[in-house]
Amino acid sequence: MEQNIPTAKSRKAVRYGKILSVSLPLVVSTATTMVMEFTDRMFLARYSLEAIAAATPGGLTALLFIAFFLGVANYVTVFIAQYLGAGMNHRVGAALWQGIYFSLLAGLVLAGISLFAEPLFRLGGHEPEVQRLEALYFRILCLGAGFNVLSTALSCFYMGQGHTRPVMAVFTLGMLFNIPLDYALINGIGPFPALGIAGAGLATVAAWVLMALLFGILIFRPENDRRFGVLQNRRWEKDLFRRLMTFGIPGAVQFCMDLFAFTFFVFMVGRIGKAELAVSNIVLSISSLAFMPMMGFSLGASTLVGQALGRNREDQAAAVARSTFHILYGYIFFLAFIFLLFPEWPLSLFISGDPEAGSNPVILEMGIILLRFVAFYIIFDAHYMVFTGVLKGAGDTRFIMWSIGGLSILMMVLPVWIGVVFLNAGVYYVWGCVTLFILSLFAVSGLRYRAGKWKTMRVIETGNTGENETGPLAGPVHQ
Repeated sequence: MEQNIPTAKSRKAVRYGKILSVSLPLVVSTATTMVMEFTDRMFLARYSLEAIAAATPGGLTALLFIAFFLGVANYVTVFIAQYLGAGMNHRVGAALWQGIYFSLLAGLVLAGISLFAEPLFRLGGHEPEVQRLEALYFRILCLGAGFNVLSTALSCFYMGQGHTRPVMAVFTLGMLFNIPLDYALINGIGPFPALGIAGAGLATVAAWVLMALLFGILIFRPENDRRFGVLQNRRWEKDLFRRLMTFGIPGAVQFCMDLFAFTFFVFMVGRIGKAELAVSNIVLSISSLAFMPMMGFSLGASTLVGQALGRNREDQAAAVARSTFHILYGYIFFLAFIFLLFPEWPLSLFISGDPEAGSNPVILEMGIILLRFVAFYIIFDAHYMVFTGVLKGAGDTRFIMWSIGGLSILMMVLPVWIGVVFLNAGVYYVWGCVTLFILSLFAVSGLRYRAGKWKTMRVIETGNTGENETGPLAGPVHQ
């Protein structure tokens, strides 16, 4: 009888299928987050020019602080993926609970940070009314951000397993809850008062609370406790928590430095002019919709690379990276086509017929040119996202932190600051700095990936192998 031996072609098809099954729900999940932000800004752009001018600085600054805690909480995914790859299912619950404890701490810290909203935004030098709205939006988001961190930590239970459809379902429900509430609270629909930018912030926090509750209901069930110890292994483990911090904090710092560079960029654009700030906020919102699906594939790559390395299958981990690139190329070229040939369509979503709300031919013309910058750098941004997803899935987070942090200062912050403050540079100069920054991220992360050191790294304990935390495993550890 002839045996069915998998061919190279069939193995590749399975690999593509696995990547899509894990990453596409994460694409939808990350896209829902950006859709929530996108609709916030779209509704606010039609509400007032001051509201849209304040939304991105206020939201980005809040995200700058929140992102650190999100980055650490999200790294629970890599621990769960490597534990499952090594056959240590009983450690999944313990890893999840360390993320929960971290989330509770994060909520307290972020609530404290909200107290400094007014002095923080005075540093930006924007117009007084814009400053007031920036501080208000920032304060609301920080006060509720503990629920965002908690829902992120809980989602790692499914992401680490590669079962990402529940994550997609919860994030989609959160989005569907947020959008009508967002519109009602901003504009004063039905029983709700017209709260403007405050309404946008409150709707976002309400969605975070709902998602955390839904994840809790799905996860803490008897069958999950039997398989993964999600209830019985709820104690705080000093060593495991320390390792989560050791690997999670550098990756979170990298994400924060990346965000800091763009937050600083937004503040500097605000010094150029209100119209330049508004149109840059609009283009950033559009490019964010393009960026977040790439984030989904990056998260999927981290999960699959973590599982492969937990099995000591470095060849499978490298195959995940290659196949992820292949899948992303079609998406990227489609977006570039839209941004180059039909830029008016995405820009029109933010423009109303009210001149006070930003309907200005100058803004439209400027936005078309800025979308050409995005069309150029998006291919390099996609590579950077996948490279860092692979490196994080292995545990190579210290290199990411130092290299990306340095590039953020040298290739983005300093050139933008010098150009705006000393050279009176315009909006196209600072967007040129963005492009140069992304090119440098692509180059450095690509070189690190190709060097291959990540293939020998692990984040989980190594059982009886005697290796250190970042050294190679001698063999898979089983229950």
